[in-house]
Amino acid sequence: MAYKDSTAERTTITRSLRELESETSNIYETITVLSKRSNQINIEMKEELNQKLDEFATSTDNLEEIFENREQIEVSRYYERLPKSGAIAIQELENEKIFWKSPENEDSNE
Repeated sequence: MAYKDSTAERTTITRSLRELESETSNIYETITVLSKRSNQINIEMKEELNQKLDEFATSTDNLEEIFENREQIEVSRYYERLPKSGAIAIQELENEKIFWKSPENEDSNE
């Protein structure tokens, strides 16, 4: 997935609303686009994490396995260190990697 190689910020930074709305000329539309893309990224990340964690699932759990499963802990920590899905979506918007269609624009073109 592209989010693994993302250089998006891992901490919160202040952004200019004017720069964000430059793509759509409407801040509400920009927020909607970013929200939908962020949800898509989040779902992809969650599915991949669940697949990797399912590899560690056992039919019988005992107390020793719960505390000693270091590989599972490392996988979880790796995903915790990744940039948040909202930051990745903003970076994709800034790099013009997000494509969206606006229903109002399609109606006016006909």
